[in-house]
Amino acid sequence: MNEHTSLFPRPSDVAPVAGAEDWKEMYPYYMVPQPELKEQDEQKFWFCNSQHWPAPLRPFETMQLEYSGKTLSQYNTRQWMIPPANGIEGRIINGYVYMSMVPVPPEEIEARIPEFMQRAGYYFQNWPRLVEAWEVKVRGLIDEMEAITFDALPESIPMEWVVEGKGLDNTTDIMENWDNLLNCFHRVWQYHFEFLNLGYAAYVDFFAFIKSQFPTIPDQAVAKMVQGVDSLLFRPDDELKALAKLAIKLDVTAPLGTGDADAALAAVAAAPNGAEWIEAWEAAQDPWFNLSTGSGLLSSDKRWIDHFDIPLGYIRDYIGQLQAGETIDRPVDDLRAERDRITAEYRELFDEEGQAAFDQKIGLCHVVFPYVEDHNFFIEHWSMGVFWRKVREFSRLLQAAGFYEDEEGLFYMTRVEVREAMFDMVNAFSSGVEPVGKAIWPAKIAKRKAMLEAMGKERPIPALNNPPEQIEEPFTIMLWGINDETIAKWAAASEQGDDKLSGMAASPGVVEGTARVLQSPDQLGELEKGDILVASVTAPSWAPVFGKIGAAVTDIGGIMSHAAIVCREYGLPAVTGTGFATAKIKTGMKLRVDGNTGEVTVL
Repeated sequence: MNEHTSLFPRPSDVAPVAGAEDWKEMYPYYMVPQPELKEQDEQKFWFCNSQHWPAPLRPFETMQLEYSGKTLSQYNTRQWMIPPANGIEGRIINGYVYMSMVPVPPEEIEARIPEFMQRAGYYFQNWPRLVEAWEVKVRGLIDEMEAITFDALPESIPMEWVVEGKGLDNTTDIMENWDNLLNCFHRVWQYHFEFLNLGYAAYVDFFAFIKSQFPTIPDQAVAKMVQGVDSLLFRPDDELKALAKLAIKLDVTAPLGTGDADAALAAVAAAPNGAEWIEAWEAAQDPWFNLSTGSGLLSSDKRWIDHFDIPLGYIRDYIGQLQAGETIDRPVDDLRAERDRITAEYRELFDEEGQAAFDQKIGLCHVVFPYVEDHNFFIEHWSMGVFWRKVREFSRLLQAAGFYEDEEGLFYMTRVEVREAMFDMVNAFSSGVEPVGKAIWPAKIAKRKAMLEAMGKERPIPALNNPPEQIEEPFTIMLWGINDETIAKWAAASEQGDDKLSGMAASPGVVEGTARVLQSPDQLGELEKGDILVASVTAPSWAPVFGKIGAAVTDIGGIMSHAAIVCREYGLPAVTGTGFATAKIKTGMKLRVDGNTGEVTVL
């Protein structure tokens, strides 16, 4: 392979989308390919992270990529000193997020092992206590963000401020509160990765240990050894199931089916026994309705707490299933029995020394598993939901000042541009003039909206350049499912034709059914019983539809991705990490999903 040839297209080969030729102007210079770094960038392997960002980023949302990349990296590189893996680099190409692993030079790996063992070992040995303290920190941070306010600017500084000699104006709180909100956001991301890198590192270590002894063992067999563990991510869905059962018990299903959420809740409240159901409904909201319909990382993701029609729709579905005599509970006992059976069978194959190592490694996986899933609720869903709500509160100030027509306008600015606009607003307020941005931003935002719409119509290329000889970064392997096998399947996809896709065998079973391709969580209501869900990625808040679908297929995702875990927990076949599913499959196609082999066939 010569220097001008690569397995996947090079970044410089990716042409701008028609209508979005100026897309780079929306993002920070260090997040887009630069001509001066063309040679260096083409020596790196980049994969599209559609798992967290399945749509082109609006400019302000780039903060998610900036802060998540920075904080993931700081733990790998500076805190845990993971021997073979430093951080993650991020780039945006045509609006989509691409990431590249930063390996540790081979000659430096051995020196990092003692440091890693000492640092990571302390956390592993004190995991329950430290996680308990972590939850206190995160809940405190959520409360801190909730307390931040952005009050409208008055006509004049309050007289009482004059009398008490306060010496400040109303813009001071706005500017300081905005800075505090962004500082909280940075801390949220640091807390996110405090334990997560270690959790995935424990998985990688256990998987490698088992594979070294049993090279042909399927990944999903290894994954089954940690299934059936309670996770907070299932709690919101469990609350909905409980509310559905209670509605039947109290005989309020008829009023609950009345119109939209406001009408239904009013009808239930007025019905006999309705007050008891409403009390249970309200009790479930805090904190369990702080769940996003997407990854939580996009400002456009809806939250149950703000859109009651979403959880109410799921409750109505569950009521229908229960009235039809169907079972809606997860088969937890069966999952645990299968877990224990597989674990015992493989453990028996080791000698006494091997069994001790096996027990230690799988025991650690069982300890870290709850956090690996639970953090998602606290961070991506609850914390991020509060953050986006507060950003919109601030945005309404710029809206009132004439920078744009609705509160969504802020998301078409970068965080640096927002700071400039904020000063423009407070400076104009102080001077008694119109802000300059009022004449500039409406046209800029309109242009950026058009570019993002154009880019959103194109599906991203799954990878760029040549892959490395070996991938060892824990997230890349376990969460995103990027390994040698995945890369080979993506590279061969163009030769497979449009009737065959290969991905990761994430959850066993074979199912045939009708494809339902979802480009947005807003389409979840289109799913019908037995449909095969095809999406870039799934979200925890989609759990209620897993009792309805026949199987799941995703563009990206590893053996421990959310789609893989949830499908195993619900006993559904799943193929993740196909790279091209949402591009090649169309709604209405008949598919066969083989979760045993990772094959998806258009029939």
